[in-house]
Amino acid sequence: MEEINHRTVAVNGINMHVAEKGEGPVVLLIHGFPELWYSWRHQIVALAAHGYHAVAPDLRGFGDTDAPPAVTSYTMFHVVGDLVALIEALGRDQVFVVGHDWGALVAWSLCMFRPDKVRALVNLSVVFRPRNPTGKPVEILRAAYGDDYYVCRFQEPGRTEAEFGRVGTSLIIKKFLTYHDPGPVIVPKEKGFADAPNKENALPSWLSEEDLNYFAGKFEKSGFTGGLNYYRALDLNWELMASWTGVQIKVPVKFIVGDQDLAYHFPGVQDYICKGGFKRDVPLLEDMVVMEGVGHFINQERPQEISNIILEFIKKF
Repeated sequence: MEEINHRTVAVNGINMHVAEKGEGPVVLLIHGFPELWYSWRHQIVALAAHGYHAVAPDLRGFGDTDAPPAVTSYTMFHVVGDLVALIEALGRDQVFVVGHDWGALVAWSLCMFRPDKVRALVNLSVVFRPRNPTGKPVEILRAAYGDDYYVCRFQEPGRTEAEFGRVGTSLIIKKFLTYHDPGPVIVPKEKGFADAPNKENALPSWLSEEDLNYFAGKFEKSGFTGGLNYYRALDLNWELMASWTGVQIKVPVKFIVGDQDLAYHFPGVQDYICKGGFKRDVPLLEDMVVMEGVGHFINQERPQEISNIILEFIKKF
C-alpha cells in the first residue's frame, strides 16, 4: 500500500485522514464498521489505474480521523457534512460515491441531503430503507431480535467497549471481518463477544495477518467508541430526519450484495428488492447484482469483481 498517498484535511470542525491515489474524476469511497479507509485498498489501486482519483477517508470516529466523544456528534448531518466539506476541499462540484455497510447508509443520506454533489452511486450490502414514521429503529430491532441483538447490545455507552477490551482488539476485528453467516448477530449476555459472532480461527484467503494487524493497530489506538456511536445515534437520526420521510433517492444507482450477507437476509429486504419497493424509492436504480457465496465484507472478499463493476458503471457518466 506504499503507493497510496495520505493526508489530513480540515472538514466541518474536525481533522479527517484521507487515503488517495490517481488523477481524474473523484470516486469517494465510504467504509463501514469495524472498518477503515483500508477496506478499499484494492479499489483505490484499481480506480487509480483506470483514470480516476480514488479518495477513501476514515470517517469521523475511525482510524486517524478525529473522534468527538459525544453520541450527538455522530448524526447523519455531522457525517454527511464532513463529506460535503471534503468534496469542497477536493475542489469538485460532484463526485462518484461508493459505500459499504454504514458507508452505504451515509451514502444514501448524502444523496438525500445533497444530490447535487453525487454524479452516481454504487452501494454495497445495505439497501435504501425509507424512514419508518411509526417506530424508532432500535425499538424495531429489539422487537424483532430481542435485547441480545448486536445493535441493541451496542447501545449502552461503555459496556461494549469494556467487553471488547476484555476480548482483545485483534480478536474482535477478526470475529467481525470473518463473519460469514446470513443470520443475525446475536450476542447472549452470559457469553458475550468472546463467544460470538463466531469461533473460527482461520483467516479467509482474502484477509491476511498483515491486513488484520493494520485494522487492529488502528482500533487499538482509537478505540471503538467512535464507531459504536453511529449505532447509538440511530434513534436520534430517526428523530432529526422526520422531514425526509417519503423522500426518494434521485441519483443513478447500482447496488451489489452477497447472497450470504446478513443485510440481504434482514426481514423484508428481499421482498423490498424483488417486489418493486426498492425501485419505487430509488427510481434511478439501474441494476442490482447478487453475488453467490459472498458474505458481508464484499469489497474485500471479491475485490477485483467489485472494482470491475464500479468501473463499468461509473464510466457511463
